[in-house]
Amino acid sequence: MLAAAGLVVTVDQPAQAVARPVATPNATPAAVFSGGTEAQQTAQLRQLARKLVAAGAPGVIVRVDDGRGRVVRITEQAPWTTKDHRLGVGDEFRMGSNTKTMMATLVLQLVGEGRLALTDPVEKWLPGHVPNGQAITLRMLLNHTSGLFDYTEDTTLWPSILGKDRRTWTSEQSLAVGVQHDPLFAPGTKWSYSNTNYAAVGAILEKVTGRSPADLVRDRIARPLGLKHTYFATDSTWHGHHARGYEPDEAHMPPGVPAGARDYAGPHRAGHVDVSDNNPSWAGAAGAVISTAHDWARFYNALMSGKLLPAAQLAQMRTTVPTVPGQPDGPGYGLGIFTATTPCGTVWAHEGGIPGYLSLNATDPTGNRTASILVSTEAYSEYPNAFPAEIAKADQALKAAAICAMFDKPAPTGAPTG
Repeated sequence: MLAAAGLVVTVDQPAQAVARPVATPNATPAAVFSGGTEAQQTAQLRQLARKLVAAGAPGVIVRVDDGRGRVVRITEQAPWTTKDHRLGVGDEFRMGSNTKTMMATLVLQLVGEGRLALTDPVEKWLPGHVPNGQAITLRMLLNHTSGLFDYTEDTTLWPSILGKDRRTWTSEQSLAVGVQHDPLFAPGTKWSYSNTNYAAVGAILEKVTGRSPADLVRDRIARPLGLKHTYFATDSTWHGHHARGYEPDEAHMPPGVPAGARDYAGPHRAGHVDVSDNNPSWAGAAGAVISTAHDWARFYNALMSGKLLPAAQLAQMRTTVPTVPGQPDGPGYGLGIFTATTPCGTVWAHEGGIPGYLSLNATDPTGNRTASILVSTEAYSEYPNAFPAEIAKADQALKAAAICAMFDKPAPTGAPTG
């Protein structure tokens, strides 16, 4: 998912917690960032982070690197959360659908090695697992043009998403849930974000390599890049100091949230539920990676500079399809990554949402400039119409300002805030 000035991508169903993006009309939040010194940038972004906390976010981490040695690092948290933990910029964080960029990287590495081809039909690697699998290619899975129904929209997943069912899910099990439903359209004819695509990708990676996505992330990405706090979660275990994630408890959940998505499992805290220890394995290859803002910046730098992929495969990753009908020159989705032109520059990015954790990681085309905005709650992005508008506005304003700070430019002023 991508959320930046000029493009707002959000989610609106509980079972889409790994994130189904929906582009909304252009709306550039008025931002207070106005360039200047590093101290000024920090103060201005901190003001926006505080507004987001005041609007209802339990905690916010901001890290912005302008590529010229100036790194802004900010944490803000609601007072009631400090009894549980002190939020740090280096805290481990569930990255949700940002996972897709890493999964696509793994696939493209194997393409570069001749072990996979983007034209391979799903049927070649998962025979009998996907209806019409002969017509769905690996490329269609990676860029969400397969037409497969999103498995996280099936209510079978809701108990796991809410933390009430702590079973461990496999890629094949998640895929089986998704393909029980009719496809949304014929393969290759439209674009629709579906986590089932990446459940299939996870299963294919296992079939081709004989290794789990967790092992592949560790050995092909995290260890080579020295990402000490990046790993693929297979259960509720954290490896290091981590951000606590929260959602409103049932009594404080806005009435517009459906009954089946209101009651999260976990310890209760000041009208919220701490969901940090719930099992995220249901997200799998669609959204189970844990990382930090600093690690993700290093990943983006290595990815965009060609350290992880040969030039041909990086070009394939950055070959996009339109995500908004009727806007062929609008935002696009490549292989596991979004792109959009913002008022301050072109970004490559993904957004992730999983209970308790909402993230936007963005970079410029070179990987030298990066921005991460990590928020320790997620339901308001799932149900934007149910929650007060103030929190979404504060969220969008912070993200827009961080993107512009990444380019060392002032965010546009005088634009509408809604």
